Amino acid sequence: MDVDELLQRYNRGDRRFEKLQLQECELLSAQLNEASFEGVDFRQARLGRSYFQRCQFRRANLSEAILWGTDFTDSDLSGALFRDADLSAARLTQATLKNSNFLKAMLCGANLSRANLEGANLIFADLRSTSDQRTNLDGAILCQADFSYAQLGQAQLHHANFQGAILTRANLATEPGIVPTDLTEADLRGADLSYADLSYAILQNANLQGADLTGTILDHADLTGATLPEGI
Repeated sequence: MDVDELLQRYNRGDRRFEKLQLQECELLSAQLNEASFEGVDFRQARLGRSYFQRCQFRRANLSEAILWGTDFTDSDLSGALFRDADLSAARLTQATLKNSNFLKAMLCGANLSRANLEGANLIFADLRSTSDQRTNLDGAILCQADFSYAQLGQAQLHHANFQGAILTRANLATEPGIVPTDLTEADLRGADLSYADLSYAILQNANLQGADLTGTILDHADLTGATLPEGI
């Protein structure tokens, strides 16, 4: 099936497009909401500024795809592959991304508010300036990822692996009476937390050995049982 046939079928009311081969296709600014693309091969596809709200993308392959500004609000992308994909400014609000693979993906400026990335692989991913409030990153692998200037307030980060990650000037702060950012048992060894704000964050039993805490704000943070860098 080619792109023209897919659009024609969608306009006739068809919403099931599972396991298609659509490598290198171009679907810019398309409106394809509430459809199923489960298992579709979208490698190197150009899907920028398209709308895929409330869609199914489970186990789809979007590696090296261009997805800047694409809207995946409320979609299920569990187990999807996004290796080296460009999701700059993409909207992933309330999307399900459990166990998805974002190795070396570009997510700069993406909106991940209330998204579920439990167990996701974000090694070497670029998440600078992302909007991640209330994001679930429990057990996610975030080694060497760049979260500079990211907004991570109220995020769930239990057991998340931040080894060597960059969180320079990231905002993980909350205020009294608001659900705090939870880094319980997170692995932050060697992470760069310079000038990050972790006010009121929960860091119980977190491992911060070798972390850079230059200028880090830890006002009212819960460091019970946490392993801190030498000299602190």
